[in-house]
Amino acid sequence: MHYNLKSKRVFVAGHRGMVGSAIVRRLKDEGCEVLTATRSELDLKNQAAVQKWFEINKPDAVFLAAAKVGGIFANDNFPADFLYDNLMIEANIIKAAFDVNVEKLLFLGSSCIYPKLADQPIKEAALLEGALEPTNEWYAIAKIAGIKLCQAYRKQHGADYISAMPTNLYGTGDNYDLQSSHVMPALIRKIDDAKKAGDPTVTMWGTGTPLREFMHADDCADALVFLMKEYSGHEHVNIGSGQETSIMALMEMICAASGYDGDIIKDLSKPDGTPRKLMDSTKLRKLGWQPEISLKEGLARTIAEFRSLDL
Repeated sequence: MHYNLKSKRVFVAGHRGMVGSAIVRRLKDEGCEVLTATRSELDLKNQAAVQKWFEINKPDAVFLAAAKVGGIFANDNFPADFLYDNLMIEANIIKAAFDVNVEKLLFLGSSCIYPKLADQPIKEAALLEGALEPTNEWYAIAKIAGIKLCQAYRKQHGADYISAMPTNLYGTGDNYDLQSSHVMPALIRKIDDAKKAGDPTVTMWGTGTPLREFMHADDCADALVFLMKEYSGHEHVNIGSGQETSIMALMEMICAASGYDGDIIKDLSKPDGTPRKLMDSTKLRKLGWQPEISLKEGLARTIAEFRSLDL
């Protein structure tokens, strides 16, 4: 079952994103040749262009981390973009990989694929057992299609394509735009802006009661490389830290780490999203992988990196 990456040509699709860049950093220890393509070099939504790129470059393995991503606001306001773009990206890459005989492919999904009210912690078997969270169902449907496409190629052609579902990620290279970012980077920016401006309050969306699990992108990348090397199976694999915290507690942690001592105001006109989302990562743990970066350590590192950016 072991897949050796040494001396392989490995394409990281989405290498400039948070997870993709973390995968590239992690692969430096594997003795492989990393292949990348910028958006100006390759439009992943263009089937002919993707097919040609694969025929010319002939990668041995593929990490499919490219996607159109965003938070509640972006998903809720641009549903067609999130569904179409992600369907095209994954379909084009998976088809081209098969056509040029790529040895192994790992598709990166998202924990939003699971039902809004799934039993907690969420097991892999919960997929398609209930209604999705309405604010990001378009993105979730595209990711579910990617999982099923990998399974279909495995079933019909014996292709060694696998899928991994990470929990909420943060870290180096995250998106801090308040209109399109996820909860962690959005809160880091809002709190840092309030501190710089001397604002006495900072606003939080919703009640602050939803529980979330967070993982640093470097831990996720390590898990993905581990799965590429050690796992081959039909079912997708959850990647989680096993630790959860409320949004209010997260805000308080960020305030403390940022040195901000103002008050937190709840905007109850804004949605909470899924009430709780904790991944059951038992399958991954049994395979032999464990996370290493605590939330406290990861937050301190991420806030320092954010403050070094020219935003």
